[in-house]
Amino acid sequence: MQIGLPREIKVKENRVALTPGGAATLIRRGHSVTVQQGAGVGSGIHDQEYIDVGAQIGSAEDAWAAEMVVKVKEPIAAEYKYLREDLLLFTYLHLAADRPLTDALLAAGTTGVAYETVQVEDLSLPLLTPMSEVAGRLSVQAGAYHLQKPVGGRGVLLGGVPGVQAGHVVIIGGGVVGTNAAKMAMGLGAKVTILDVSHRRLTYLDDIYFGRLTTMMSSEANIRALLPEADLLIGGVLIPGAKAPNLVTRDMLGLMQEGSVIVDVAVDQGGCVETIHATTHDDPTYVVDGVVHYGVANMPGAVPRTSTFALTNATFPYMLLLADEGHGMLKKHPALQLGVNTHRGQLTYQGVADAFDLPHVQVTTALG
Repeated sequence: MQIGLPREIKVKENRVALTPGGAATLIRRGHSVTVQQGAGVGSGIHDQEYIDVGAQIGSAEDAWAAEMVVKVKEPIAAEYKYLREDLLLFTYLHLAADRPLTDALLAAGTTGVAYETVQVEDLSLPLLTPMSEVAGRLSVQAGAYHLQKPVGGRGVLLGGVPGVQAGHVVIIGGGVVGTNAAKMAMGLGAKVTILDVSHRRLTYLDDIYFGRLTTMMSSEANIRALLPEADLLIGGVLIPGAKAPNLVTRDMLGLMQEGSVIVDVAVDQGGCVETIHATTHDDPTYVVDGVVHYGVANMPGAVPRTSTFALTNATFPYMLLLADEGHGMLKKHPALQLGVNTHRGQLTYQGVADAFDLPHVQVTTALG
């Protein structure tokens, strides 16, 4: 199979979807790899490293002309022209928060396999997990920075100092994002409260972090009670492939202190805070009702070296399966089937269909 590796062009996105080591394995298996010039530079990987293992270096058009294109982030408008019916696209898509891309994929007939909806038997999301780990940890770093007064925060040091109360970090969602955020916040010495709708998950977190954080059932009443004392609010809610629910509404912002910070990691799925919208690393924050909102939708792009290797560790085994058997693998691999969001003009993921009230076709029916 011909595999194409375009350079990411989303603002300040420096990750790359395939390492030279991965390219070498694909080439040894009889596949060809075309890398857009400079695709790996942002992650500290130079063109010569791909050339040394037998990959070809070309233009964006050359990379997108391949049978399977592997990316990190969803195509943006400038890349829609490359979408076509015989293309297998393997990347993060986050379609439930992106109607234009959904329409473009359907119109082109592209088979879009989304990292974030590939799901294994235990219901975990193996290709989303590594970036959720990175984003969860970064959320506390970003929040701690934006709490500083010179950048618009209320001037709170999360860890406090002797004789001064530590900052309070409230985390909505006790999954991968929330757990990693809690680890970082506790490491800084902050007071941490984590909310989730799963009693089993709260029990687990209480067992492993007993005495170091507070667990609470996620409900509107509990969220409202915590907002007045939250210096940093982190949104880590996930419904696989679907739009995130708005758990913090506009009227709730009035409960928060001026200069407090919201970091909504769920922004790429629409966000769990009503007032959040996607921002970029160039202009990451804005203020609503005195509360600083951080809505960068590709947070792991800020640490591309770490993120690239963490991501490709997870994605490459699936990439290899697709390269070896293409659409045939989609028909027989349950986890990859769940990753199929669009196929030949049909919308095959229920959560996306629900988000836009569009017709849905079962993936097994669409694949034939």
